Amino acid sequence: MRPILLRGGRVIDPGQRLDATRDLLLQDGLVTAIAPQLAAPDDAEVLEVRGLAVCPGLIDLHVHLREPGGEHKETIATGARAAAAGGFTAVCAMPNTDPAIDDPAAVGFVLAEGRRAGGARVYPTGAISVGQKGERLTEVGELVHAGAVAITDDGYPVMDSGLMRIALEYSQTFGIPVADHPEDLRLSAGGVMNEGLVATRLGLRGIPRTSEDVMIVRDLLLGDLTQGRIHLQHVSTAGGADAIRAAKARGVPVTAEVTPHHLLLTEEAVEAYRTDAKMKPPLRTAADTEALRAALADGTIDCVATDHAPHHYDEKEQAFDDAPFGIVGLETALGLLITKLVKPGLLDLASLVDRMSCGPARAFSLPGGTLAPKSVADVTVFDPAGEWVVDRASFYSKSQNSPFVGWKLTGRAKITIVGGKIVWKDG
Repeated sequence: MRPILLRGGRVIDPGQRLDATRDLLLQDGLVTAIAPQLAAPDDAEVLEVRGLAVCPGLIDLHVHLREPGGEHKETIATGARAAAAGGFTAVCAMPNTDPAIDDPAAVGFVLAEGRRAGGARVYPTGAISVGQKGERLTEVGELVHAGAVAITDDGYPVMDSGLMRIALEYSQTFGIPVADHPEDLRLSAGGVMNEGLVATRLGLRGIPRTSEDVMIVRDLLLGDLTQGRIHLQHVSTAGGADAIRAAKARGVPVTAEVTPHHLLLTEEAVEAYRTDAKMKPPLRTAADTEALRAALADGTIDCVATDHAPHHYDEKEQAFDDAPFGIVGLETALGLLITKLVKPGLLDLASLVDRMSCGPARAFSLPGGTLAPKSVADVTVFDPAGEWVVDRASFYSKSQNSPFVGWKLTGRAKITIVGGKIVWKDG
């Protein structure tokens, strides 16, 4: 690979407390120098990035790439390209495929296809339970040795508290987190949106906040008991955020993520039975979104994760009760958060970079999240002032199920570099 010199960009690296105009040199897959002015090696590719922001590559801990079994919705290749187009240099693929990623061969398949795709890095996660049935622990050590960076039954909660305790204890041997989808199925059964006045008016069965809150509290208690690393996925309630804040204060080893849609949308988006606003956990109330924004700003919630969940057009065109949960998010996340959080002053740009890059890297112990010399050369270059309109036709993802179509956004990825190689460039 030719060296790459990024010249004159606004380098934002929260880990180094750096936010200044700098040159950045990448060689042999690593960051080799960062300084106000750097000379370009003779064979270097020089990219003038003045007026643009340069940061550690964005990392998404929660994506559904659907392969194997759901290739009509997304493949590892199309998802990796969509991630790169959104500025993500790495994504963690959830194991709720068909069949589930619950053995070393399946983990190896995801790794191999991710490398072949040539877009963002694809890190597999392994299932907690065999077949994601919540009954019997997988061979966690074999999954980790094959390349899994975490275990999770995402798509399904682990209802058995004893099994979750064993998973947290066993995972410590291998230094990985246990990521949990917090939902009590007995409380959420049959629900399709948030329980409340909007659901009543629309005649739709609701999912109460309590179905999430009780499982968050359970997971925090088990994390306290075992001291295993628990990672709470797609937190959507004010009560959940409060419980995480209190747990962190008493030393529970917990990290948590929130999605852009739970930060920006409320249950009102479901009006007119919009299936593109149907997701799990469901969109909540304005009070919940306000609490989640505060928790993201103060560090209670460590990461933004998209929960990218592609579905075919025909599936989302069904009646609301029958349509699947989920939206795509890889290509809109950065612009949405700059537009709706950074521009109004709810979060500064350095904090956003921390929650989209540094925090995820810490939570799952992944390479990246820094531009310090000798770190991996995963870099995102974006225009924090660039304006664009979300258009389904421009998505690299195989699916287009997004409630944000037509939104005018500010902030967009321009160059995505993985391991010192440009894998996506705007235009």
